[in-house]
This record gives sequence, C-alpha cells and structure tokens, in this order.
Amino acid sequence: MPAVSHFAKTAQWPHYLRAVVDIAFPAHSIRVAPGLPGGVSGLPYPLDSTHTIHIVTAFNPCGRDATAGANLRAQHQLLHSIGLRGLQWWPAVGGDPVGTHAEISAAVVGMDDAQARALGRRFGQDAVFAWSPASWRLLACADAAHDTVIAGWHAALLTPPSHRFPRSPAA
Repeated sequence: MPAVSHFAKTAQWPHYLRAVVDIAFPAHSIRVAPGLPGGVSGLPYPLDSTHTIHIVTAFNPCGRDATAGANLRAQHQLLHSIGLRGLQWWPAVGGDPVGTHAEISAAVVGMDDAQARALGRRFGQDAVFAWSPASWRLLACADAAHDTVIAGWHAALLTPPSHRFPRSPAA
C-alpha cells in the first residue's frame, strides 16, 4: 500500500480544534466541546468507559466545499457503510461554536481509532473526532502521527434541541 502523501494540518486544523459536536441521543441532545486541559465538565460521558464515540462526516471531502446535493449523497453513503458494519450510531452535527459552519455527521460507537480514521479517509476527510471518558481527540485520517489530544471536554444538554440536526428521521 502506498504511503499517504496528503495531510492537511494547515489552515483548517485550528478550526477543527475549536469545533463543537451536537449529538442526538434518543433521550436528549448534547453538545460536546473542547474543555480545559485535563478537565471534564458538564454532563457525564454517556457510555461505559470501554467505548469511544467517533464522529465522522462525509461532507466537503478534501477540504473543498461541495454542493448540498453532493454532501447529502456522500453522507447517505457513509451511513450505508456504517449500517453494513452493524455499528450503532446517532445523528450528529459538527461545526464552529457560533454556528456559522455546520456539517451533518454521525456519532458512531463500535470502531477503534484505526477503523474510524480509515472510514474518514474513505470519504475524503482530513480528520475525525474521538470522544472518550478521558479525552476529546482529533484523529488525522492520513496517519496517527498527526493526531491531537485535547485532554479535556465539556458536555452540556441542548435545550431546546439543536436546530442544526437534519429533519430526516434517524436510522
């Protein structure tokens, strides 16, 4: 297999480091954001400590703005791929903290970091997020050498529920 030659730890990386993710769990929706280093605040982690939630999107592959139709088709293919693997997922939306940029995503449980990285790479992504009880991490899809650990995270209940979630029903 040829070495990965693309890595975009350039202008976009600082935006990824500040990104927030809204996740629609069945009982409630929450927002996860980078927190203070070494600190976890707000709501407790929603799963047991052995599971990591990976946030993956198919929007805007290769860091280029795609049309709404192309993004939705790619996201549908991503969800189909997740479904074929029998993985549990919840609707999610990632973007900047003030809401000027948002991308429909999936919060997936049942993958390890390498599988999440490969899935993101398959859909042309620079990075995926990995949320665990101990950290909020930005995983570079190109390779693990460029991962960024943000030790702390903050989770808060979204009330009212996020307007950023798509109106289509969850799978």
